[in-house]
Amino acid sequence: MQRPFIQKFLNNKYFAYILAGIFLVLSILLGISIGTVSVPMLTIIQLIGAKLSGSTIGSIDPMYSSIVFDIRLPRVILSGLVGAALAIAGAAFQGLLRNPLADPYTLGVSSGASVGAVLTLFFQLSLPYIGSFTLPLLSILFSFITIFLVLSFARKIERSMRVETIILTGIIFSSFLGALISLMIALTGDELRQIIGWLLGSVSMRGWEYIKIILPFFIIGSAILIFNAKELNAMSFGEERAHHLGVNVQRRKLIILTAGSILTGAAVAVSGTIGFVGLVIPHLSRLLWGPDHKHLLPLSILTGSGFLILADLVSRTIISPTELPIGVITALIGAPVFAIILLQRKRMERSG
Repeated sequence: MQRPFIQKFLNNKYFAYILAGIFLVLSILLGISIGTVSVPMLTIIQLIGAKLSGSTIGSIDPMYSSIVFDIRLPRVILSGLVGAALAIAGAAFQGLLRNPLADPYTLGVSSGASVGAVLTLFFQLSLPYIGSFTLPLLSILFSFITIFLVLSFARKIERSMRVETIILTGIIFSSFLGALISLMIALTGDELRQIIGWLLGSVSMRGWEYIKIILPFFIIGSAILIFNAKELNAMSFGEERAHHLGVNVQRRKLIILTAGSILTGAAVAVSGTIGFVGLVIPHLSRLLWGPDHKHLLPLSILTGSGFLILADLVSRTIISPTELPIGVITALIGAPVFAIILLQRKRMERSG
């Protein structure tokens, strides 16, 4: 039976990249343009073009230049990097564990990273020689420790380490770590407002400095995952099948989990806890463009980036001048999608 015309286009990978790229560019332009003071899109393009070429801005109002380069552009880039990091990490975890319900949030990795970040804020930690990188490094360390403990505990419960067992273990650890964070909040004093605001998830009032913090970790983590796309494809059919195909399963699993932890820890360090991005975006990308990780991972980066830019735009404009935490917006979208995915899986199990 011939597939529908639209499905043929969706399965064309060139079209997929063009569509995802257009979505990201439009999200960036909307994110910069819309706000208390609207900036025309043509003005944005002229300003960015002048900046890149090193030419003078000309007759454009200097106020627009200040709004774009000092306030909105760094915010849009940061939200894009956070969305991309969470989306590609989620896509990798889902492929590795062969379950669309796996993501940094459900596996407890985000909660582990949050504990590391809250400890840094609570004790005002600053490690020698690395300064501002203390926050992301401790977040990454705690996210890696968390995923290691989750997998170890799941193996103790069940040697076969079924995916459902891993996810349930992740939820248990996430709940425990959430309680630990609540305890630290209860004990804190002056840092209370900063920690609570950070935990709700936000990219507000974060300038170029935060982009410099997340960017190297994003590049390293994404590059590792993309270079392991072929192995992820093999492991998505099961560890035994991957082993027969010549994949060193344990080594690759450790590499992929480490890269996912790097991405999650860095994202949480600069933006707080933003749930469901790593669940929703990879799942929708897989439905639209197929499970091949060679394309799924880059497409998840593009769509995840655009999605969080738009979510941040909604968070700061829906009840303007008051700002909602971006984590609230992603949860309002992600929780129903999570429930729909769960219902679909149950129906498929019953019909199968």
